[in-house]
Amino acid sequence: MLYHAYELQRAWLGGASAWASMGAEMLASPYSPLGYMGLGPVTASALEVFAHAAAPRGKPAFGIETVEAGGKSFAVEEATVVNRPFGDLKRFVRDGLPEDAPRLLVVAPMSGHYATLLRGTVRRMIESCEVYVTDWADAKTVPMSEGLFDLDDYIDYLVGFLEHIGPGAHVMAVCQPSVPALAATALMNAEGHRCRPATLTMMGGPIDTRESPTTVNDLAMERPIEWFRHTVIATVPMQHRGAGRRVYPGFLQLAGFMSMNLGQHILSHYEMFKHLTIGDEDSAQATKDFYDEYRSVCDMTAEFYLQTVEEVFQKHSLANGTFVHRGQSVDLGAIRDTAILAIEGERDDISGIGQTRAALDLATGLDEAKKQYFLAEGAGHYGIFNGSRWRTKIAPAVEAFIARHGRSGLAAAA
Repeated sequence: MLYHAYELQRAWLGGASAWASMGAEMLASPYSPLGYMGLGPVTASALEVFAHAAAPRGKPAFGIETVEAGGKSFAVEEATVVNRPFGDLKRFVRDGLPEDAPRLLVVAPMSGHYATLLRGTVRRMIESCEVYVTDWADAKTVPMSEGLFDLDDYIDYLVGFLEHIGPGAHVMAVCQPSVPALAATALMNAEGHRCRPATLTMMGGPIDTRESPTTVNDLAMERPIEWFRHTVIATVPMQHRGAGRRVYPGFLQLAGFMSMNLGQHILSHYEMFKHLTIGDEDSAQATKDFYDEYRSVCDMTAEFYLQTVEEVFQKHSLANGTFVHRGQSVDLGAIRDTAILAIEGERDDISGIGQTRAALDLATGLDEAKKQYFLAEGAGHYGIFNGSRWRTKIAPAVEAFIARHGRSGLAAAA
C-alpha cells in the first residue's frame, strides 16, 4: 500500500507541477501585463518554485562532454563497458590522456541516489585518470527473473569490474560502498588475485559506526532489524518492470535525508524564490541543478538494504572480524599489497569522524607506509566528494596518493 500511495501522490503532483509551470510562464511572459504589476512577478516565482519541487524525475545523465586540464579543454568519451542486471560499468576517458594514466574505479553508493550524484567527483578525476564508475540500477526496473541482489552480490560485482579493468587499477569508494570495497580488497589480497587494486581510497565510509555515531547510526541501532523489514520495505507495483520485487524505496530514503536538515532545505527553496523575484536566474538555476540531482532517487533491493543495516550498522561485522562473504571469513589483516587512504569530513553528519579511519587500524597486515589519513577541514558529508574543497584540496591528495603507490601496486599485482 505504501508504494501505491506514493505513486498516486506522484501522479497528482506531476499534474499540479505542469499546471504551475504553465501558470508561471504565462505570468512571466513579456506579453502579459500581469508580469509588470502587482503580485504578478511574485506569484510567477512562487509557482515556478512549486513546479520545480513537485516535478517527477527520472535517471539523470552524467553529461560530461568536456573537462579542463592544464589550462586546456578536452573532449570526454563516455561508454558502458560492462552491462549487468543490477549495475553497469561506465568508462570515462578524455582526449590527450597519457597512455600510462592511472585507471580508477569509482564505486558509487547504492543508497537511494543514482551514480550521477558523483558527477563532480568523476569530472575532477577524469583530468588525470581513466575513470570507471559503478552505475547501479534502479531495483524497480530489474525483473524478478534476474533473482535477488544482496551485499555478497555487491562484492562479487566489484571483483568482476576490477577483473574487467585489469591488474594495477585503483579504487575510490564514496560513503556506503567503503564496506564492500574494503571487503573485496581483503578477499582479493588473501587469494593473491592478480587484479587486486593498487590503492583503495575510502571517503566518509561507515567502516566502524561505533566511532562518533551520528543520527543515522543511532536510528539503525535503536530498532531491531524486523522493524526495518516491516516498516520501510515495500513491493514494487505492477506498472514497473520489477513488479513484485521487495525494495527499500528511494522516496523513503530521500524523505529521511531531507528530514535531517529540513530547515536548510526550506531555506534553500526560499532563497531560490527570492532570486527568481529579482531576476537572478543564475543563482536560482544553481539551486535547481542541485535539487534536480538530489531529488532523483532510485530503489534498492530489500535484501541488500537489510543486510547492510544488520551487518554494518548493528553488528559492526567488518570491524569485529565476523564479516563473512559466501561462507568465507573476511580478514582485513590479509591486506598487504593495497595501499589505503581514509578521507573524512570535519563536519560530516552522516559518517562521523573516526568511522573511516578505523580501516587503517583494522588492516593489521599492511605496512604503515601504505596507510594515509586525510581530514577535510570544514567539509560536510557531500563536501568530501563534491564542491570547491573536493576539487582544490581533496582530489589533489588522492591523485598524489595514487601516484605514490601506483607503481608498487602494479608490481605487487603482477
